[in-house]
Amino acid sequence: MVDVAAACGVSVDTLRKIETGRIPTPALFTVAAVAATLDLSLDALVGACQDNPAAEADRPDSKNLIA
Repeated sequence: MVDVAAACGVSVDTLRKIETGRIPTPALFTVAAVAATLDLSLDALVGACQDNPAAEADRPDSKNLIA
């Protein structure tokens, strides 16, 4: 994790918080930087999240986000 953090310019603490869910919605810049470091396209990352029922269950209902 230390190598990935250094390569993408994100702190190890931030990556750990994302991994454990303490940062449930990381900034797009952070996601893009980690994806690029891991040689993943954002399209592939989104597709993987959509195919994962656990990720779907963790996502807040978009209706709750509209004020």
